[in-house]
Amino acid sequence: MFWKHIASAILKNRLIIFICILALSAFMGYQASKVKITFNGGKVLPVTDSAFIRYAEFKKTFGQDASSMVIGIKSPEIFNDKDVFNDWYQIGEQLKKVKGVKAVISAANIYNLQKDTLQHKFVLKPLVSGPLQTKAAVDSVKQQLASMPFYKGLVVSEDGQSTLMAITFDDKIINTPFRVPIIKKIDQLGQAFEKKHNIKVHYSGLPLIRTVVGDLVAHEFSLFLSLSVIITGLILLLFFRSVFPVIFPVIIVILGVVFSLGVLQLMHYEMTILTGIIPPLIVVIGIPNCVFILNKYFHEYGISGNKIAALEVAVERAGITTFIANITTAIGFGVLCFTNSELLTQFGLVASIGILGTFALSLILVPIIFSFLPAPRASQTGIKDSKLMDGLLAALDKLVHTKRKVIYITTVVLIIIAGFGMAKMNINGYVVDDLPQSNNTLHDLKFFESNFKGVLPLEVSIDTKRKNGVMNLATIRKVEKLEKLISSYPEFSRSVSLIQVLKFSTQAFYGGNPEYYRLPDGLEQNFILNYAGNSGKGTSSLLKTYLDSTHRVTRVTFEMVDAGSKKMNTVLAELQPRIDSIFNPKKFHVELTGSSIIFIKGTNYLLKNLYESLAWAIVLIAGVMWILFRGIKMIAISLVPNLVPLIITAGIMGFFGIPLKPSTILIFSIAMGISSDQTIYFITRYRHELRHSKKSISQIVSDTIRETGVSMIFIATVLFFGFGIFAVSKFGGTVALGILLSITLLVAMISNLTLLPAFLLSLEGGVDREKIKGPDIEEA
Repeated sequence: MFWKHIASAILKNRLIIFICILALSAFMGYQASKVKITFNGGKVLPVTDSAFIRYAEFKKTFGQDASSMVIGIKSPEIFNDKDVFNDWYQIGEQLKKVKGVKAVISAANIYNLQKDTLQHKFVLKPLVSGPLQTKAAVDSVKQQLASMPFYKGLVVSEDGQSTLMAITFDDKIINTPFRVPIIKKIDQLGQAFEKKHNIKVHYSGLPLIRTVVGDLVAHEFSLFLSLSVIITGLILLLFFRSVFPVIFPVIIVILGVVFSLGVLQLMHYEMTILTGIIPPLIVVIGIPNCVFILNKYFHEYGISGNKIAALEVAVERAGITTFIANITTAIGFGVLCFTNSELLTQFGLVASIGILGTFALSLILVPIIFSFLPAPRASQTGIKDSKLMDGLLAALDKLVHTKRKVIYITTVVLIIIAGFGMAKMNINGYVVDDLPQSNNTLHDLKFFESNFKGVLPLEVSIDTKRKNGVMNLATIRKVEKLEKLISSYPEFSRSVSLIQVLKFSTQAFYGGNPEYYRLPDGLEQNFILNYAGNSGKGTSSLLKTYLDSTHRVTRVTFEMVDAGSKKMNTVLAELQPRIDSIFNPKKFHVELTGSSIIFIKGTNYLLKNLYESLAWAIVLIAGVMWILFRGIKMIAISLVPNLVPLIITAGIMGFFGIPLKPSTILIFSIAMGISSDQTIYFITRYRHELRHSKKSISQIVSDTIRETGVSMIFIATVLFFGFGIFAVSKFGGTVALGILLSITLLVAMISNLTLLPAFLLSLEGGVDREKIKGPDIEEA
């Protein structure tokens, strides 16, 4: 009765409702126009996680890490040709004048630390104050640079063949759109240098990587939305062979996209690599709603010949089935909120709201729009009546009735084989994991990894737990020992820290003699620190970069290669006890942190929560099944055909070396939610016939296969090709997500048209029609 009242209310008030939806659409469209691409990469770890909290504390004390972009070259000409050197110098000088650039350092833009004996302080003086006029002047700079170990491995590679320029962004603009014009300026200057001197210029750093990812997200948003609309439109045309049933469902799901983006903006979320794929998801998942309602409408009109009455019946009977199907689909996305990961929570919440919102739009707008259109022709469901479809369904029916044992044995064998594949599953994620192998950013990152041991930041925070604890000579020696330990690993670069500043200061104290690049001893320490304290913006600011205001906490900065979370988990686990042997955990707190560590821990966190989110999806969907079917046996029968495809997909991932990572982790709960729809369509029709007819179980199963099979195959086709569009993505993770989801949902359809009816036939002797519980729902 409820759905009958809904149908009646929609059609009686269709004009008012239509105007209200148009007004709401205009408002949501305005909100959608304000959606912005994220500039900070999205938070994977929950804000309540201890690692995230300590990282936030680190940034509060020392400022934003990962705020530098680097450009690099590999050429001896930098010191052999004064024009090359001078042009490299000019790039640095021009960038210093750009608003939002805090500092620039390169082989041509470095500072020497000198002692001012009159003022008892150190002063930083640029090694180069203008374009050099002779080759001898360039040689002099090269010699001076070689005499300053502070810069070795930082601006010039260990082998002396490569050099880089590091551009540090202002913390206030690093995670905003204002960084984009700076990056474009850097790229412009680099290209001009490359063209003039025929020397390849490489670009990297997290600000650049995040900008490249953001640009790709914006591009793929439009690409996937267009492809999803085209593909679903073609499938609708194939299904209905008429214009109106193609145009208006597409318009309705596009409105669903607008509503989803409006929700994204109203919740103050930004578009990430995940939320960027919500629009095509809404199109692909939303179209079947319109199809079910229209299919029922055409069927009922053929019986009654009354357009309004047929629309009412269509909403009444298709409404409940599609509502439950959309609930299970929304559950598949919604359980991602249980991860407490900001990135996944935003994706799951907006997607589930968008799915339910699109369902509501379909339920309301399809009957309203088609009530104003001409009555349907005699035949508008061409594919339904095709010989190909009839033959396919007849073959499936015969298979289920005559080869049940084969179906069971095949399923068991596939599960066993998939089990071997699952044993090979790899858990690994890279910072630049989703960038295509052909992308220049990825190639350039490899350049910096091979010549400078990477550009991804690793920060070590050392808390002495007492005021001025860092300035203790014994503590300083411990920090130096820690730096040597970490730098000994091939994954990490040399360090930049208070220790290196003190060594540089000692060298300056002794007139720049490189033999004195060492820590000050007990007697020297007071003199050198006194000089540093009097140095104003020079060395004093360097000390502040690596010390908190109470001199209780210090930082040590490294760069690291993108070795992958699997390798880094092993390295970090090996490092921790060795660090504890240097710093007693009872007296010191040493924290490995920074953007790279947060990424690694985020990947670990998501993996742990995969099982939880999948378990929640199974439990919640089982709850929906219990409400519908009221029986443990029926719940098991409805769940198994949807769990088998997940196991097979996990096996495929293992055999093909597709790792579990943030993007592929999503597949399982999403697929569970979507594939359960088909089970609901099948069993609701089966149980309706069981209640209202005296046919045998065997005949009911046959009728159900033939009647629901068309809709199930149509949905699977839409989903297969709809998710398949992600295969053209530039992001490796999105490609894997699309292909694996397509395969999973195709297998789920096969499972629901073979394994599910086989189970029902196996129960033939144990079904008591008089004791069937749960609501009576007719399949649409």
